Amino acid sequence: MKFTTALLRILAVTGTLATGLAAGQSFPTKPVRLIVPLSAGGSTDIIARTMAQKLMETWGQSVLVENRTGGATMIGTDAVAKAAPDGHTMLVTPAPFSVNPTLLAGKLPYDTAKDFAPVVLINTSPLVLVVHPEVPAKTVKELIALAKAQQGKMNYGSSTVGGSGHLSAELLNMMGDVKTQHIPYKGNAPALTDLMAGRVTFVFNGTTSVLALIQSGKLRALGVTSLTRVSALPDIPTMDEAGLKGFSATAWNGLTAPAKTPLSIITKINVDANKAIVSAEMLQRLKNDGSEAGGGTPQQFDTFIKEEMAKWAKVIKLGNIQPE
Repeated sequence: MKFTTALLRILAVTGTLATGLAAGQSFPTKPVRLIVPLSAGGSTDIIARTMAQKLMETWGQSVLVENRTGGATMIGTDAVAKAAPDGHTMLVTPAPFSVNPTLLAGKLPYDTAKDFAPVVLINTSPLVLVVHPEVPAKTVKELIALAKAQQGKMNYGSSTVGGSGHLSAELLNMMGDVKTQHIPYKGNAPALTDLMAGRVTFVFNGTTSVLALIQSGKLRALGVTSLTRVSALPDIPTMDEAGLKGFSATAWNGLTAPAKTPLSIITKINVDANKAIVSAEMLQRLKNDGSEAGGGTPQQFDTFIKEEMAKWAKVIKLGNIQPE
C-alpha cells in the first residue's frame, strides 16, 4: 500500500483502539521473542529483524529474533502456539500459515484457527508471471489460449511444492480453466535457469528476483499477482486487469500471538507495530524486498488470514496438490 494510505490506516487504528490501551501500557515487562519459522537471511527473517529493531526502540526492551526452522514452518509455529499468552512470544507469520492447514491436513500439532491471535499484517509481496521471450504469448489471455491449444502439455516451474509460485500457477489453472504441468525445483535459481533455457514455459516469481531479467529482455513479464500494479513494473498489468478478475496471490508476513493473549496487549502491540511499519527504515526494507507495507487492525488481519485459508484450500483440493 502507499505511504499515505498506510498512515491514514494507522490514524484510524490509533483512534479506534486507543480506549483499549490502558491495561497494556506496562507491556513489555521483559525481553520479547519474535519466532521466525524460516531460516536466517531470507526475506521473512530480514523483515523480522527490522521490525524487532523498531519495536525495541519504542519499548525500551530487548526484542530478540529467534529462527526455529523445520517441518514446513510447523516447528516454529508450534512453539508460539504453546507459549505463554502474555505477548512476550510472537510468531513472525509467513504465508504458509494459511496454506498448511489444507496442504498438511492432519499433520499440524496445533489448530491454526484456534491457537493464535492475529496482531497485524506486516507486508505483502506480489509475484510476477514471466515467460521466455520466444514463447508466442505476450498477454495472459494469449498464454491461456496457448495452454489450451497444447492440451495439458504446457509446463511451469516453481521453487517448491506448495509455495507461492506453485499456488499462483494452480490459481491460474483454476481461474483460466486450463491444465498445465508443475515442475518443482529446489529453489528459485534453478527454476529461472530452466525458464531462460526454454525447458519450462512460465514461472511466477518474486519481483526482485526477476526485475533485472525482465529489464534486460531475458524474460517477458505478462502480469503481476497483486490487485494493484507494482511500482517497479508500472507498465505490467495485474492478473485481474489481464482478465482473471479477482486474481490475487501474494507472499506475506504478519505478527500473531498465542491465543488468549489479553486484548489490551494485542492492542498495544498492534498500534506500535503499525508505527514501525511506516518508519523510514521499514519502508526502505520493504522497497528493497519488492514488498508493500501492510498495517491495519487485528480484526483486519484475522479476516485476511481466513480469506487466504479459504482461497488456498480450494486451489489445493482442485489441483490435488500433495506435499513432498
